[in-house]
Amino acid sequence: MTPSIASNQDLANALRALAMDAVQTANSGHPGMPMGMAEIAVALWTRHHSHNPANPAWPNRDRFVLSNGHGSMLLYSLLHLTGYDLPMAELKRFRQLGSKTPGHPEYGCAPGVETTTGPLGQGIANAVGMALAERILAAEFNRPGLELVDHRTWVFLGDGCMMEGVSHEACALAGTLGLGKLIAIYDDNGISIDSEKGHIRQWYTDDVRRRFEAYGWQVITNVDGHDVEAVDRAIRKAKREHARPTLICAKTIIGKGAPTKANTGGAHGAPLGDKEIAATREAIGWTYSPFEIPEGIARTWDARDRGRRAERRWKRVLSAYQQQFPAEAAEFARRTAGELPRDFQQRARALVAQAETAAETIATRKASQNVLEALVPVLPELVGGSADLAGSNLTLARASKAVGSSGGGNYVFYGVREFGMAAIMNGLALHGGVIPYGGTFLVFSDYARNALRMAALMGQRAIYVFTHDSIGLGEDGPTHQPVEHAASLRLIPNLDVWRPCDTVETAVAWVAALERRSGPTALLLSRQNLPFARREQNDGVRRGGYVLADAPFAKAVIIATGSEVQLALAAAKLLDFPVRVVSMPSSTVFDRQEAAWREAVLPRGLPRVAVEAGVTDGWRKYVGLDGAVVGIDRFGESAPAPELFKHFGFTPENVANAVRSILK
Repeated sequence: MTPSIASNQDLANALRALAMDAVQTANSGHPGMPMGMAEIAVALWTRHHSHNPANPAWPNRDRFVLSNGHGSMLLYSLLHLTGYDLPMAELKRFRQLGSKTPGHPEYGCAPGVETTTGPLGQGIANAVGMALAERILAAEFNRPGLELVDHRTWVFLGDGCMMEGVSHEACALAGTLGLGKLIAIYDDNGISIDSEKGHIRQWYTDDVRRRFEAYGWQVITNVDGHDVEAVDRAIRKAKREHARPTLICAKTIIGKGAPTKANTGGAHGAPLGDKEIAATREAIGWTYSPFEIPEGIARTWDARDRGRRAERRWKRVLSAYQQQFPAEAAEFARRTAGELPRDFQQRARALVAQAETAAETIATRKASQNVLEALVPVLPELVGGSADLAGSNLTLARASKAVGSSGGGNYVFYGVREFGMAAIMNGLALHGGVIPYGGTFLVFSDYARNALRMAALMGQRAIYVFTHDSIGLGEDGPTHQPVEHAASLRLIPNLDVWRPCDTVETAVAWVAALERRSGPTALLLSRQNLPFARREQNDGVRRGGYVLADAPFAKAVIIATGSEVQLALAAAKLLDFPVRVVSMPSSTVFDRQEAAWREAVLPRGLPRVAVEAGVTDGWRKYVGLDGAVVGIDRFGESAPAPELFKHFGFTPENVANAVRSILK
């Protein structure tokens, strides 16, 4: 006897029931969006989304992004029902400590979650990065008849994502680049949190269709989001478009099925309540107990066999590819595994040795470009970019090739879109096969900060090239001179921050950033030239802090970073007693070193002075209340850099006086 196939309505109602039951059990959450997008999810996940629940890391899977991440129970329900290793017990523990079902989807927590979403707008921006990575890799690896890289990126997004500025930045670039395999479905329910009824027309009247058409997207409007067949037709039309990304505008009712709370703000971010849930069960004909999914519905949702067949078909393509293009196949395997080339360590040592031998006095932004000139030709996974500052950030190398609308490349001209750039970089990193780096001025890291935080939260290998790192920027004045930014970035957990003092430290910082697979790295680089710092050995640089210049029976330690290391060395020569000079290019890395190393570099009881052209508070953890910090706790001025350093006390004489002051 052939097993019965559940109806589309049964499949959708299973999603509604799981969402409202989990939120009610947690007494916290957002039931409205999952209930409103249930039919859309049925159309996509049962008919179009290509994935294998048994292998969430299958390289050629479609990527699915829930940009409106507050509706996380929709994603968790889909993952459970389609066969991922996410048991019902985890849905019952929604939003509880240690569960795989946190309040917003978190990358690495539950299998099948492609990115951490919640800060609205960043999910769609991540998806742009994923679609971009797919196209870059397809252009590099695909051969006629052997499409090794051929998948789509799907996005659900809501009104909040539309309103956040980062969606404008990312979606405009997606249209310019013609990312035809990016398909977004807009949950147009007209409801938000504010106002008595939650209707958004009081504060959101954008013409979404015209907006996205202006970006260069295909826009499909007037889709009934509660009609599975209508959604299916829209998706099929979207898949036929190859030159443009597609936005499907689906009209829905938030909290669909709830008799009194549907189409109200009350369904957005609070449990429905036992009485409303009972009434909803009756209204939609769901007669089952909380968290109960009938066998026929569960069997219809199960996508494991379909997923295995899809991956097997791809593996046949891979097998033929390996036979015809063995070198390219091996490179693809390396890239998707996130591994650096076998000879990377050898190249890295040569890079540092070359910087040591050349002993150049150049800006560290130029030293960074020298590193890129050496590495971009031999690291094809490097995908660079800049927010309209390539000539200032020096992120372009001779081997850089612009990513355009017609194919691959390894360099993205992001335009003046710092936040969008950083969020797209997260998508590139999450997709795999590429290592993104992007540049802007350090002061504009504030624009990108939340995406940097998300990269750190997700442990993604993204590299930020932040140049013009201090008042040394000069005449552009305080609007462009960062003073609090280095300290602020160091406060982000799992973000490594490097502020190198010369060519050697810059090379080591780049190598460390590339080798690091557990989180992002920020490189803070100077506009002005910095002298080469002579050192007896450079092995300590990679530890973040090391003794650059020592003296027997030192009476104090001067700790410096970046452009201020030269001041520390000069100050030491002015003193009539011995001092130790410590260069600390990365306090975040130094703080992770074993206690013995930290104690050897900064011995207990030895008075300390820290020097950095930035705010002073962060350095107190090294110098203590009895030490001194030569820094700047106000905004800068507009003047040539040498004048500014002198004006604000960044001179060898002032540093020497600070050392004398702590020994009195």
